[in-house]
Amino acid sequence: MSEVVRLTLVSHAMTDATAAGRFPTDEPLNALGHRQADAAVELGVIDAAYCGPEKRARQTAELLGLSAAVEPQLADLDCGSWRGSVLGGLPPADLAVWLTDPARAPHGGETVVGLVNRVRGWMDSLASTRGRLVAVTHPAVVRAAIMVVLDAPPKSFWRIDIAPMRRTVMHFRGQAWTLRSS
Repeated sequence: MSEVVRLTLVSHAMTDATAAGRFPTDEPLNALGHRQADAAVELGVIDAAYCGPEKRARQTAELLGLSAAVEPQLADLDCGSWRGSVLGGLPPADLAVWLTDPARAPHGGETVVGLVNRVRGWMDSLASTRGRLVAVTHPAVVRAAIMVVLDAPPKSFWRIDIAPMRRTVMHFRGQAWTLRSS
């Protein structure tokens, strides 16, 4: 039997943008985020840890006691010109396009399809590793990873809700990823 990769994805703790429903910039955790990460559940034995390059992901990893390597492929979905904006302040037609057509990005940033492909590439690179891996990243990246595991169509991206500090566990057993409900 081949070795198993156990990948635990942890969505970063709360930020002011998350609390306010704004598209994030490269911002730090807020006070609640610090408390959330300090109260986080033990992750157990870890062979390797990664985190997205944004400040909120790096801070969450540090508060969890992880010596995480920054992995650019774990970066948040690039929302282009919408960074810092609230949903209600966007042109409704542009927002409708973005939420219904995963191949389009009216904000000039990354498409959902592009994000899913980027995350798929990172997960494919893990297939030759083994052991217990942890990655502190963003809700959008966790959604994309779930879609990769389930081979779900990109239009289902917005049907997955990932809360701050939520853990999602996946396994790779030689041929395919599986999702473990917790």
